[in-house]
Amino acid sequence: MQNDITFYQRFKSDILAGLKIITIRDRSESHFKVGDELRVGTFETNEYFCTIKIVSVTPITLEQLTEEHAKQENMTLSDLKKVILDIYPDERHFFVIRFSLL
Repeated sequence: MQNDITFYQRFKSDILAGLKIITIRDRSESHFKVGDELRVGTFETNEYFCTIKIVSVTPITLEQLTEEHAKQENMTLSDLKKVILDIYPDERHFFVIRFSLL
């Protein structure tokens, strides 16, 4: 069965522990809707590891990210911005996708 969304392997334990409750994605992954239930896999191997439910999808710019977003990602704000820029070097408009574990 196909996974609906993937996360880097390094985020798996934080997601399963409920420490990471948002993901920040570009427009190509902004189509999720509140209430969607998604199969989650690892980016590296696409191995399924949990199912999440979308709580909210909110547009945001890199400059609008706050310490609260960083806390919801279980990292510092500077680390969060670095991770986002590593993944999306030419992008400045994103979507905060808040989720809960099912």
